Formats: sequence, structure tokens, C-alpha cells
Amino acid sequence: MRVGEARAAAAHWVTAHARPRPDYRGAYFSGSTVGLPDDAELPSASDVDVVVVTAGGEAPAKPGKLRHRGALLEITYEPMALLDDPEAVLGAYHLAGGFRRDTVIDDPTGRLRALHAYVAPRFAERSRVRRRCLDARHRVEDRLAALDPGAPYAARVLGWLFPTGVTAHVPLVAALRNPTVRLRYPAVREVLAAYGQDALYPRLLALLGCEEVSAGRVRRHLDALAETFDATVPVARTPFFFSGDLTAGARPVAIGGSRELVDRGEHREAVFWIVATFARCHLVLAEDAPALHAARLPAFREAVADLTGIGSTGDLLARRDEVLRFVPELWAATEKILAAQPEIHG
Repeated sequence: MRVGEARAAAAHWVTAHARPRPDYRGAYFSGSTVGLPDDAELPSASDVDVVVVTAGGEAPAKPGKLRHRGALLEITYEPMALLDDPEAVLGAYHLAGGFRRDTVIDDPTGRLRALHAYVAPRFAERSRVRRRCLDARHRVEDRLAALDPGAPYAARVLGWLFPTGVTAHVPLVAALRNPTVRLRYPAVREVLAAYGQDALYPRLLALLGCEEVSAGRVRRHLDALAETFDATVPVARTPFFFSGDLTAGARPVAIGGSRELVDRGEHREAVFWIVATFARCHLVLAEDAPALHAARLPAFREAVADLTGIGSTGDLLARRDEVLRFVPELWAATEKILAAQPEIHG
């Protein structure tokens, strides 16, 4: 499927399913497909991110991934209150990219196009880019500092994994690149190489714990994840913000996308999403199928230990501290990228 066909399917979904909502205020594209030409081929493990804007200060639960007219869509709801202040949007590294280009699908209030008109000409201003880099840096530091060693095992792993993964986002933001979620490590490798910061990439992998991991080991734990994923999907009942990523429709991304990375030699880059998906499955199983959670837990623990080198809470806390000590070095490299990025001005 071509990107243009997938966008047309997304627009149809918005018209049929989002626009009739009484709290609907508009919709726009986000994520990795923004900026791709309509005639580009959409990879089989990629989805089209659609943000549906709603009234009020809180958004409804995220529907997640779904198929519509042959396209895999990732639907997220976002409250209009989050977009009220254009300067706040410009400073939020996970929001600003959605308004760098005209990504609006539907805008009955006119506010989304007005936001684009404000953000686009200011997006590459040095002060705004640096603010977004700081936003990402603070997310690393603040969320690692908040890690709860008494939380359930899967929650502890996620509490370390995601802020550690934001270390990859900081250089991406400095280079004006999309801070992608699943493919953040291949993306940051390209950026670091382009700006002469290649030596930093092994450090990012080492902080994740997978710098020396073999393809065979990753493949074995991906097979175990596939078994857990397939066991989780039919029993999942409790809503989580990531529930849409644990469905039959999401399997091509959650499992197939990781397998594609391994097959093309990017097995270390696959570790982040393998561990994230494994942990999310166990958060669901702990709530909805405790016996299955207990039965599958050893495979999850083995995967975490084998792929990240973390086998205990003490290991987790030590790795957290290692990441925090690394942040100043990461920031120094980020400043060099900011100074060298040719599109940044002002």
C-alpha cells in the first residue's frame, strides 16, 4: 500500500468514526509518515498515526491500532487543552513535529491550521529547538528519578526502559528528526553518524544493555514474546493506554516489525520494542489472567536478563544511575548537533 492510499483510508476513518463524536474538534497526521510523499511505499510493519482532537482537558481512552480499508492506523485522542498554547506546543518535543508541516486532516474549528501557521515558521528557531531538547532531557531525568523499586516487576522494567529510550530522542530532536517510538535506535544511529558523533551510539546501546547481544539470542526471545503476545490478546480485558498495541491487528508491528529488524541485521535495535511489548503483555496478564501471567513470567524475566543484563532490582537501580550519569555527555553531543544542524536559525 502506498502512503497516499493509507492517508485516504485514515481520512475516511476520521469522517466515519471520529467526526460524529459530540466532543470532536479535528484530526491531524503525526509520526513517521509525516513528510513522506503520497507515492512512497508504506512498509508492512508501519502504521499511519492519526491524532483526533477532542474538547475538554482530558482525552478518551486511546483506541490504538486498527485496520481500516486495508491500512493499519494508530489512533490517539488528544485534548484541545493540550494545544491551546502555541508556545507550549513549540516547546514540547512530542507535539511540535505534528505541526511542522500541514498535517491537518479535518479542522472544523480552524484552530489546528492556526496552530500550524504559528509553529511551522518557528519550528527550527534555535531557542525553540533547544527547548524541545531540554524537554526530552528532563523526561529522561525526571522519570528515572521517579522509578518505583516497589512496583510490580513489569512496571519496574517499563519505568526504567522508556526514559532510558528517550536518550535516543534527544539527538533526534536536535537534528529536527521525528522522535519515533519503535524505531528510535536505528534513527538515532543515522543522526549520530551524520553529525560525527558515532562514538555515542555504542554507549546508548550499552545503557540499554544490548551492545553485545547476538542475533540468535534476540530471535529466541522474540519467539518467546510472540507466544506471550498471542496468549495475551484473547484474554485482555482491562483497558491500558497501550491496549491498542496488544491486538491481533497490531501483531504485524509488535512482532513482525521486530522480526524485520532482526532479519536485516538490526537485532540490537529490536531489543527496545521486544522488551517493551513483553512488559506490557505482563501488565495485562497480571490483571486479566494471573495464572497465565505466572506461567509466562519466567520467559519474560529471562528475556530481560539476557537482552539487557538486568536480573534484579539492584541491577535496575544501578543501570538507572548509569543513565543519569551519562546525561551530561549526551547533552554535550546534542549541543554539537544543534550547532551543526543547517536548518536551525535565529
